[in-house]
Amino acid sequence: MAAGWYLHPLRVRYQETDRMGVVFHGNYVTWFEIGRTEWIRNAGYDYKTIEERGLLLPVVDLQCSYLLPARYDDTVLVCTRIADCSPVKVAFDSQVRRVRESDWHAGTMADGGELPGELLVSGGTKHVWVNEAWQPVRLNKAMPELYERLRTT
Repeated sequence: MAAGWYLHPLRVRYQETDRMGVVFHGNYVTWFEIGRTEWIRNAGYDYKTIEERGLLLPVVDLQCSYLLPARYDDTVLVCTRIADCSPVKVAFDSQVRRVRESDWHAGTMADGGELPGELLVSGGTKHVWVNEAWQPVRLNKAMPELYERLRTT
């Protein structure tokens, strides 16, 4: 599937680093979540509205490969795209890339284009749609408009 990337800029804050001035590894997982949230928002939805409709999207798998560290005050882009989507599951690809401040902007990018900056971390998450009782839900039945948006964005 692999639709286009959504790019979300962040500046590394001091609180996100360890004593060595390097971003603590767990913060990348948080950044992946920020990327997913902003990807969904850019597609015209938000998690709050989805949850109000009785749908939850827990993480069932996480993959993260650390190539280079981000450091305090770096400008980075969290790059997110849909890797796979079915009526009950969705998977996201994620990358964190260090960029020059001139490349530091939010927006979408076509799949064929090269992502800006230096790749620091790559990975992704897999999720299952469930209801408030944590029973699997078919998104194409519960929110067909969102399902189509995920498949075509």
